[in-house]
Amino acid sequence: MKLVVGKSKLSGSVRIPGSKSHTIRAVAIASLADGASRVREPLVASDTLSALEAYRLLGAEILKQEDWAIRGVGGRPRVPDNVIDVGNSGTTLYIALASAALANGCTVLTGDDQIRRRPAQPLIDALNALGAKVESTRANGMAPIVVRGPLRGGKIKLDCSKTSQYLTSLLINCPLASGDTIIEVADLIEKPYIEMTLRWLAEQGIDLENDDSRPDPSRYDTWRDRVGSFRLFRIPGGQSYKAFDKSIPADFSSATFFACAAAITGSDLTLPGLDMSDTQGDKAVAGMLARMGAEVEKVPNGLRVTGGPLRGAEFDLGDTPDALPAMAVTACFAEGETRLVNVPQARLKETDRIAVMREELAKMGADIEELPDGLVIRGSRLKPAFVHGHADHRVIMALAIAGLALDGETTVSTAEALSVTFPTFVELMASAGAKMRMLD
Repeated sequence: MKLVVGKSKLSGSVRIPGSKSHTIRAVAIASLADGASRVREPLVASDTLSALEAYRLLGAEILKQEDWAIRGVGGRPRVPDNVIDVGNSGTTLYIALASAALANGCTVLTGDDQIRRRPAQPLIDALNALGAKVESTRANGMAPIVVRGPLRGGKIKLDCSKTSQYLTSLLINCPLASGDTIIEVADLIEKPYIEMTLRWLAEQGIDLENDDSRPDPSRYDTWRDRVGSFRLFRIPGGQSYKAFDKSIPADFSSATFFACAAAITGSDLTLPGLDMSDTQGDKAVAGMLARMGAEVEKVPNGLRVTGGPLRGAEFDLGDTPDALPAMAVTACFAEGETRLVNVPQARLKETDRIAVMREELAKMGADIEELPDGLVIRGSRLKPAFVHGHADHRVIMALAIAGLALDGETTVSTAEALSVTFPTFVELMASAGAKMRMLD
């Protein structure tokens, strides 16, 4: 499908759907828990539905209504009666990989062509060292992957230089192993995602130590102030998860596209439902836009973004890789030079987002340079164009918001991929005044 975008002015209020990262963690923990949980206001998208199906195959009982009711397996996943296909969800692949290692038998996990190109070898090696038997069917460290449990525990060193999701997977699943686990972490990136995982574990009362810190579930904010360096985790085995009833907060990664759209079009847009005290790393985009000259105001239960003249700046996106596509577009409309750096892992997402954003924005006339770990963008006079979305939901949304600020029509291909994390993107943009339409 194609997404056609015309010049637009945005206004009003847009409520952003739930966080993908929180929703998938909720599904995993509820599925592993003892009892029936309720996940309120989940993100309903291809990635989160893939997580539901993965954990249904691992034995969870799931009822999908407006909220999701999930009866967990009490820490004992079953051996699936079919291959687990995670679709396009890397988060589901990595977390479910370790959950499958808790089962006493074989599980096969695979995904779409993009997932089958994403590296998993550090997690495979870690699970093998912790007692499971795990191998890539093509011996290349990527899906399809065969897992045989059970997970026993042990001491490992984990390379997290490509993604934090390896560590999240072990932090969620190792408390259910039969023995204790010690994880020495090397080169951790995307620390806010680990803080998110640790907050879920603290709320569950899971016993673990991070360096010399022990989380106090009743005083999370105090604990977060002394969480240590994230270099060493000690996780006692034989623990359990309990059922919960929890609402999913709005997704800052999705909100980024609306905030950046307001900034580059000189619009005034309010985004309710965003909690600046949440652990999501992409809340940092609010500060980035303010630094570039947009007016960003905290309002009750949300943010208000007003666009204006923008100026270039340098941003370290190591903790916020998903922000790269939208920030690259925003930089095109800023005076001077913007540098988006320290984000080499952006090359290992659904696409090589560094190369893809350079290629597609250059078609629109951007003065843009590719770095090994990011992009350099100089303020440019963009023009409408036919651009390729590369079946990457964040690339598609980023190129679409560029079109909102240009005379004429911009067309973005492979727009069907919006269903991965934000199937209501066009609908919500249109509700704020955007001229967007989907074509077959």
